[in-house]
Amino acid sequence: MRIVALLAVRNSEEYMHRCLSHLVAQGIEVFVIDNQSIDRTAEIARDFLGRGVIQVLEYPYPGYYDWAGLLKKKEEIAKSIGADWYIHHDSDEIREAPARWKTLRDGIMAVDAQGYNAINFDEFIFVPPNPLDDYSQCEFVDAMRHYFYFHPGPTHRVNAWKNLGQDVDLVSRGGHEIKFPGRRIFPENFVLRHYICLSYAHANHKYCTDHVYSEKEVKERGWHRNRVDAVKAGLQLPSEAALKMLPENGQFDRSDPQKLNLVFTAS
Repeated sequence: MRIVALLAVRNSEEYMHRCLSHLVAQGIEVFVIDNQSIDRTAEIARDFLGRGVIQVLEYPYPGYYDWAGLLKKKEEIAKSIGADWYIHHDSDEIREAPARWKTLRDGIMAVDAQGYNAINFDEFIFVPPNPLDDYSQCEFVDAMRHYFYFHPGPTHRVNAWKNLGQDVDLVSRGGHEIKFPGRRIFPENFVLRHYICLSYAHANHKYCTDHVYSEKEVKERGWHRNRVDAVKAGLQLPSEAALKMLPENGQFDRSDPQKLNLVFTAS
């Protein structure tokens, strides 16, 4: 079974090696779409060619974050390369199967064997709990342990799907929920660790400087609006008191789910 993560990136060098290493160790191949990064993102991706990365495709950057175009490109790639399963993936994410399966690949194969063709993920967003914390120069997946459970709806992150030989729709839900006829979602959610920023300085650079959003997507589609508004108001991260602490056993606390992303609603 071929399982391919479709990874669209721009200026993500802080995450790339960790993200790609994890996916390869989990038995997942990666197709990288580089949105004309001006840092080492594409270089790091090319280092993995033949070692899990199957292609690094350059996608033009028109001066803003063309999210709809990138999602459409993922739809086209999924239709053309003929893998068995796909994962819509971002560089600041680490995805895992439930603990009874050793790897993400094992979990997806088990889901497939039971007749399901889509997987939803529970999203746990990790952030620095204090303004002086900086995880950019360390193994952030091990070191960052403060998070909140972001759960705006029951199908918030349907991001893995089986190739049924038909068109799929990533665009209409902004990448959050893959849609296609005959979709059967596995009843148990997998895990998505989302390392949205590695320090307060990184958060401000990532969202206040580096991410320029399409006005059309903001105004006509309603995408990115919370991020744009948060930046205008002065981006602040949630306090330590608002966060949970991941214990050594790695068991996530799904109580008190947050309907709003606290990174873009904190005051």
